[in-house]
Amino acid sequence: MLFWFCNYCLHILYFINILCFCVAYEIIAPSSGKDPIVTVKEGQLRGSVTKAIQGFSYYSFKGIPYAQPPVGNLRFKAPQPPQPWQGIRDATQHGPICAQFNVTFQGSEDCLFLNIYTRSLRRNAKLPVMVFIHGGSYYEGSGDSDTFGADFLIQHDVILVTINYRLELLGFLSLDTPEVPGNAGMKDQVAALRWIQDNIKQFGGDKNSVTIFGESSGASSVMYHMLSPMSEGLFHKVIAESGTCIDDWAIATGAVERAFRAGEVLGKKAKSKKELLDFFRSLDAPSLTNLTFRTLTPDEEYRGLPEKFIPRIESKFEGVEAFIDENPLSLLVKGKINKVPLMFGYNSGEGLILVDYHITRLDVYNRQPSFYVPRELAKVISEQKLHEFGERIKAFYVGNRNITKDDKNIISDMQTDMHFSYNTHRFAYLYSDLADVYLYRFNYDTELNIIKIALGLRELDGVSHADELFYLFYNYLSRPPYESQKKIRDIVFQVTKMWTDFAKYGRPASRNCSEIPWTPYTKAKKEYFNIGEEASLGYYADKRRIQFWDKLYAESNVPHIGN
Repeated sequence: MLFWFCNYCLHILYFINILCFCVAYEIIAPSSGKDPIVTVKEGQLRGSVTKAIQGFSYYSFKGIPYAQPPVGNLRFKAPQPPQPWQGIRDATQHGPICAQFNVTFQGSEDCLFLNIYTRSLRRNAKLPVMVFIHGGSYYEGSGDSDTFGADFLIQHDVILVTINYRLELLGFLSLDTPEVPGNAGMKDQVAALRWIQDNIKQFGGDKNSVTIFGESSGASSVMYHMLSPMSEGLFHKVIAESGTCIDDWAIATGAVERAFRAGEVLGKKAKSKKELLDFFRSLDAPSLTNLTFRTLTPDEEYRGLPEKFIPRIESKFEGVEAFIDENPLSLLVKGKINKVPLMFGYNSGEGLILVDYHITRLDVYNRQPSFYVPRELAKVISEQKLHEFGERIKAFYVGNRNITKDDKNIISDMQTDMHFSYNTHRFAYLYSDLADVYLYRFNYDTELNIIKIALGLRELDGVSHADELFYLFYNYLSRPPYESQKKIRDIVFQVTKMWTDFAKYGRPASRNCSEIPWTPYTKAKKEYFNIGEEASLGYYADKRRIQFWDKLYAESNVPHIGN
């Protein structure tokens, strides 16, 4: 979700049990002399052999179309099944990323591609499959290996799949009509999961052992799939990093009004939804990006995070399959959810990524602390209560004074709690009666904390939003520390083993599970695992801060933790 806040950071910025693995999975060792060819339902694919940084080789298939290009009359519509092709399709290069704005326009509307990385092409290998959904505020990003390389994860005998899906207005426009109900980007993700069910066996994967995992908006995405009838049966475990689908920033409001504001920004004051849709269809893709900030309301300028072309609760239309048609929190409370094992958590200093952004707005927040009140509460409490809550929030963190630019640790804690940690605890509490929940708090602080270092906040406490990604994925930023330090290599092995053990067995390994077992979360003890130098099983992470926020939610009569 917040990846676009730190995107500029990204730009400035074992040979282990191999014999046992070969026996268990009958691996065909990749040969650099011959490109692999795999047959899927639509035709044949030619991949490549890649050498991992650890020294082993694996198969790579990139730019595989999982749906028809959503262009022309298919713009804004749910994805359509891919068309077959003749001959052997080259799958050695990524397809275009989805249209987005990052300093300049990038990408294409023809972008519905996925990438597969595997160490075996034996159809009976039945390797666990991990499908990663990237973050980026539903605004930017891709599944490409320049950021999300497979080397770290697939050393543990899993298949990694990464995907692209439509973003911002092109992916999340809603006119609340049967033709454009919304959530096209989420339906793209469903289409990718369906393609995986149909084809992953050809790459050595087990379609009955699929773990979906994501970070930030990708984390809220995988949790949405837990709630969506469209996604039922397409996955079996979930890992969510730094985000939930019950966060304000993950649930759209005023989608139709925003669409009309987008039209006005682009020069069209439409009088009807049809007129607006015709106008949007007449524009090129670059014109339909970079519209989030330009469509904010005055309240949205300061309340919450500026993520607005995002999943919405769809209206029910005859003959139209909705991705989600009820509030996520309501579905969770009712237990109307795909009940699968869940491993999720947050970084100890998520809010570090928002510190400088928040400092530029301190004059407004000090004068009107009511903007600190989340939208979920602001819409159900009185104006008097809204102002009271704002003053209480400010006083909780700094007492009887204004917040200053020197309060960076305090600002980080506040932003962590408001946008990440509280709702992580709330979701764990409400879901723990339905299935196993493994809660974590990520606290490694090393040279792999690329975002924190790039922000120039190394002296502050905590692990920034998105920092854990560099412990999970190989890329040009994680490579130098990994190559130069055995300690870093050991940490990466330990962290990725937690993730992949969960994908294999439905429970994560701790760093030393014989000494420190990672037990599931319970309402009574609120167990969590501290992932860091001093690994430990703890109880009720950030208790004082979470209890403060829970009291506000309780007083607003919305579902909360309760103790």
